[in-house]
Amino acid sequence: MDTQARTAKVLVSLVVAMTVGAFVLMALDRKAISAGPFSLASYTNLNPVDEVARHISTLTPHEWRSVEVYYSKTESGGIDTLAQIARLSSSSDVNFHFVICNGQGAVDGFIEATKRWQAQRACLPGSDWYGDSGSIRICIIADGIESMPTDCQTKRTTSLVELLSRQFNIAPNRISYPLSWKL
Repeated sequence: MDTQARTAKVLVSLVVAMTVGAFVLMALDRKAISAGPFSLASYTNLNPVDEVARHISTLTPHEWRSVEVYYSKTESGGIDTLAQIARLSSSSDVNFHFVICNGQGAVDGFIEATKRWQAQRACLPGSDWYGDSGSIRICIIADGIESMPTDCQTKRTTSLVELLSRQFNIAPNRISYPLSWKL
């Protein structure tokens, strides 16, 4: 009888410890507790990085020499939202090639390729950018001060940058990140 009571106490303690542990992990995550615990299943809903980068028009391939990662200076959104904020007539006019979403407006870590990337067109110098026409621009939905990139955004950005640098032979010294970026 003593062994059964001990077994029951151990099982109850285990269930309580696992429940408390799950709540602690959810509290440390940037999502609301009502969103549920983190799981690898969330990664299966994301588009593969290889698939996003490979949609390249072979008619007029652009000569890519560098990669620039920068913040959108917004807390949420995607390509359409950024086009509206910039008062553009269409989302095909945005001045970057990829956007990596943060879960507020689109799935966390979701990578959207712009029409500019699909047509292999360079970004245009303007009020927010004076860079090289051979630069691939990746916009991260975050402001870098109050809203930092999520872990998923960071991992997906790293994967995309690695793929692009391999695909276009871009040297590591030709890749730039925001000052507050954590590798």
